[in-house]
Amino acid sequence: MLEQVENKGTQTNSGSKVPSTRRRSERSHQAILKAAAELLEEKGYGSVCIEAIATRAGVGKQTIYRWWSSKAAVIMEAYAAQAAGNFPTPDTGKVEEDLYQILRQLFTILTTTLGSAVAGLVAEAQTDSNVAEAFRDLFLADHREAIRTVLSQGITSGEIRPDLNLELGIDAIYGPIWYRLLVKHAPLDDAFAEELVNLVMEGIQVVAERKMTLNMT
Repeated sequence: MLEQVENKGTQTNSGSKVPSTRRRSERSHQAILKAAAELLEEKGYGSVCIEAIATRAGVGKQTIYRWWSSKAAVIMEAYAAQAAGNFPTPDTGKVEEDLYQILRQLFTILTTTLGSAVAGLVAEAQTDSNVAEAFRDLFLADHREAIRTVLSQGITSGEIRPDLNLELGIDAIYGPIWYRLLVKHAPLDDAFAEELVNLVMEGIQVVAERKMTLNMT
């Protein structure tokens, strides 16, 4: 009996079904993410506001605040949705080449308007723990995992010393990248990608040789 009442409640006078609340919410959710991504591309992070996102998506501001606590939270999810599946881990059989390719992919992202969004999110993450957590989970995690996979493969193949501190190695690669992104004192280009990979790989080798020497004495 209850099922019959519910079915009647979902019919219009013409007999067609009215979209459920869940379906309406999902459409609104996707419209907001799409609007945020479009505005980010058109205007850059600093010029995007909640009001503009709401207007573009055709929803009220309160609808946005129902799901996100701030502009940064909306942009972070919109970016993650846009970038999903666009960051594959290469496997050329050589650690240096794999690292080059990862950095080139990342630089392609960071040298577009998305780069300003990432810089803005890093800034807001310093004062908003929710943004910081989302940034780590939705942006940093995939990028760090790609480097971790390549370095681990290098250990397995013998190209990298087995006692390498993987997390420190990842930090050594990404640290200079974030510095250049935020300070903007030098470009994020192919030349930098190659120099950075060479420097890190040489550093790993020097440490390995130093440890070997100490063990022999």
